[in-house]
Amino acid sequence: MKKQKIYVQGAEVSIFTIQKRDYISLTDMVRNIENGLVLIEKWLRNKNTIEFLGVWEQLNNKSFNSPEFGGIYNSAGLNRFTMSVKQWISKTQAIGLISKTGRSGGTYAHKDIAFEFVSWLNPVFKLYLIKEFQRLKEEESERLALDWDIKRNLARVNYRIHTDAIKEYLIPQKLQPSSCVYANEADVLNKALFGMTAKEWRETNPKQEGNIRDYATAAQLVCLVNLESLNAEFIRQGLSQSDRLLRLNEIAIIQMRSLLTIGGIQKLAE
Repeated sequence: MKKQKIYVQGAEVSIFTIQKRDYISLTDMVRNIENGLVLIEKWLRNKNTIEFLGVWEQLNNKSFNSPEFGGIYNSAGLNRFTMSVKQWISKTQAIGLISKTGRSGGTYAHKDIAFEFVSWLNPVFKLYLIKEFQRLKEEESERLALDWDIKRNLARVNYRIHTDAIKEYLIPQKLQPSSCVYANEADVLNKALFGMTAKEWRETNPKQEGNIRDYATAAQLVCLVNLESLNAEFIRQGLSQSDRLLRLNEIAIIQMRSLLTIGGIQKLAE
């Protein structure tokens, strides 16, 4: 529940929003009027008021007790007819009026009903009330638009940070020509894709269990399978290990860039 206040001709009027419905304090509207609270009950005893409230509830409240409302409407206007806000709510299960207790207590009405009440109470006050209420809503809309714009820009920044991280940590680094020969062909693939051998990874991550491939992403694993097939073909072609390493590294860079596009990631997740 969100609570706000507006100031209308020197009167402080509370507004609170619940389930996207705005309720305005009728009590605040009559606070500076002598015996003002009596005016709310006087308004509620009016047959036209009862009719208006009943139609509003029927349009907006599926739980409204229409049969009970029918009996109240038939009695409205008689000299002996009395009706309080609490009685109206209790008998009809109405949601357009709310009776609150405590520090912020009083009678609140949905804005549609509040404007109807203030028309009966004081048409001039109504004009100022509507003007201030509209100003409040316009300021809210501007804040929401600003929040949305900030969030959109933050999303763009986060996306850039994310893509930069991908480029830095997931795209393999281009290797320089080397005469180093790896005893294990698996390390040729590790070096081409991850930039390090299994031993180098263990030395860099002494507290991690398993091996370098246990911590590979889905995209890296897909690329690794492709590199294994290519490496086998390169071996059959008689390429040296150093040449194979450089070619596999170039292919790994190209494939990882493709796999780490948004479309590639979504396909892997499916």
